[in-house]
Amino acid sequence: MTRLNVNPTRMELKKLRARLSTAVRGHKLLKDKSDEMIRRFSIILREDYALRREVEAALSDGLRRFSVARSVTPAYEAETAFALPTVGIAADCGVESVMGVDVPKIVLTERRSSDELPYAYPEITSEADDAVKAIAGLLPRLIRLAETEKAVRLLAAEIERNKRRVNALEYIMIPQLEETIKYIRDKLSENERASLVRLMKVKGKGAEG
Repeated sequence: MTRLNVNPTRMELKKLRARLSTAVRGHKLLKDKSDEMIRRFSIILREDYALRREVEAALSDGLRRFSVARSVTPAYEAETAFALPTVGIAADCGVESVMGVDVPKIVLTERRSSDELPYAYPEITSEADDAVKAIAGLLPRLIRLAETEKAVRLLAAEIERNKRRVNALEYIMIPQLEETIKYIRDKLSENERASLVRLMKVKGKGAEG
């Protein structure tokens, strides 16, 4: 490991020891944060996986119902009926923090819906009624799926960045500091021995005189 290019002085040694102590504490904090972030990421990922399977299954069923409804309803009437909104909704879009990462949080603040479908019953078949109701009920789950999908991507990116910081401290900065501190200690010890030898020689010459 390449050491830092510094002067081997006691002042520099003191500074490097302080930097090493800070780096070790920072490494521990980042490692703990990384571990907790991975744990939270795993929870959200499992929720996302389960929710996606649920939504895909419900969507597939809804589309199958639409297909059946289209097959027994004139195309114009079906397209007109399916184009009519069944739900009025207002969403409050914000963020929440997950381990310091801002992830989207969408709250349905208003939902206006009635038991009546937006078309006259004689105009359309019961298969279409089932299809419209099935798809209309998917909206909250689709919004939640969008939240979890974005949260997974944001957390994955932050975990990768945090991992790079941890590795930089663990494999580069801390070893460099330790190697440099060892070099300075050895250099200071060598200088002290050299000074002691010179002092002994001076005393020896003084005694001879």
